[in-house]
Amino acid sequence: MHERKDLNDLIDKLQKQKKGVWKRTAELLGKPRRRRVEVNLSKIEAYAPEGSTVLVPGKVLGAGRMSRKLTIAAFSFSEGARKAISEGGAKIITIDELFAQNPEGKSVVILI
Repeated sequence: MHERKDLNDLIDKLQKQKKGVWKRTAELLGKPRRRRVEVNLSKIEAYAPEGSTVLVPGKVLGAGRMSRKLTIAAFSFSEGARKAISEGGAKIITIDELFAQNPEGKSVVILI
């Protein structure tokens, strides 16, 4: 139940924002667990430009490799994804940390 409380607090905080990126993130995080976004590293590698900040409103999975220097924010990461991201030189942060660093949501790429 602890994860659900953290998720509800995050959704409430993001829904109060006037910026579209945060409202869309709250909408996607509010879906039932079975319908929540899951993105593999291969998709991030294919679509995210070098040096960008990627937001996954759900879980990052470890299928694929990471060779780009990115900042990846997500609600959760699989252990395989954490290992591959750190080996590839990318940075892992939470959605809460990204919101604190970039409340305007500028230059954030949402992958679903």
